[in-house]
Amino acid sequence: MPAAIAASAALTGLGGGEATFAALLRGESGIRELRFPHRERLNVRRGCHAQPAGDGTPLRASGWLAACVRDAIASSGLDPHRERVVALVGTGLRELHAVERCALDDFATETLHFAGAVRRACPAIADVVTLSNACSAGGHALALAQDLVELGEADAVVAAGADAMTESMLAMIGRVAAAPSDHLRPFDAGRTGTLLGEGAAALVVVPDRDGRPALARLLGTGLSCDARSETAPDADGIARAMQDALERAGRSALEVDLVLAHGTGTTLNDPLEAQLIARALRAGASRPLITAVKGAIGHTSGAAALCSVDVAIHCLRRGVVPAIAGLRSPLAEAEGLGLVVGRPVEADVRLAQVDAFGFGGVNSVTLLERAA
Repeated sequence: MPAAIAASAALTGLGGGEATFAALLRGESGIRELRFPHRERLNVRRGCHAQPAGDGTPLRASGWLAACVRDAIASSGLDPHRERVVALVGTGLRELHAVERCALDDFATETLHFAGAVRRACPAIADVVTLSNACSAGGHALALAQDLVELGEADAVVAAGADAMTESMLAMIGRVAAAPSDHLRPFDAGRTGTLLGEGAAALVVVPDRDGRPALARLLGTGLSCDARSETAPDADGIARAMQDALERAGRSALEVDLVLAHGTGTTLNDPLEAQLIARALRAGASRPLITAVKGAIGHTSGAAALCSVDVAIHCLRRGVVPAIAGLRSPLAEAEGLGLVVGRPVEADVRLAQVDAFGFGGVNSVTLLERAA
């Protein structure tokens, strides 16, 4: 049974959700020089810091999350004092940045999770669960949110994601790069690897047709956990998530108009994702259109799925799809696909797919439909 998205708020290195989408349409990127020490030792020089930059406090992701939750609830029309509202927060790193910056006895360990941040934004939310499911965590939160409203366990669910860059994650991507990357180029033949971003997003999920205005219908999220490799994507696992999404949504592969791809700009992900889109969706040059946002906002880890969902909602509502930032020369595996290159494309987008794949093989694929 479908659910509805009553509100969505996001914060990236390009600003809030509206500002981010406008910048994507202009072809802008928020990737800049890192504000981290030891850049040369990390072998990473660039990334996409969230705005505002912050005041140096360690719990940066919590601050962005609280702002997004507050904005989403305010625009949704929810009354958390009268309605049963649950919050699910997906993250890859939780507040690891704080661990790196401070001794643990400087603050309570529960602040490494996000219950406090959510309750600062909305004290009436009693139940807050933090999910640490790598780079598909936001998609998992969205799947569980839909389950809760469908089963009547909540009147509304805040599905959110948040992550801040950490030196340990930067060191990890630096170790697998021959040289520091200056750009993140999804699906480009000359891609040189991923770059990190940071930020947060929060969506309010409610029962379909409950009387509230809806930004989009949430048809379903397909999940899989292949666990074949610590880091490498697995074709069968991702394909299962894509098929699961279509089956849950009751839609045909030929109905998908737009894919918000995971698009990490890495050696392994991009060609495999292109091949699987072609196979699972029987894709061609005319449909579906394919875009990706990490070339402009970096890889936002646990917030990535919901940042892409926020962009997908704008595409559904406005009938325009931004180009893939950083893409110049498509890789061979994407030949014949509907990659949006160079400039935005106006399109009648009714059904959008959002891909998110995480380390360890945790995959999520969400299908959204334009609200009536």
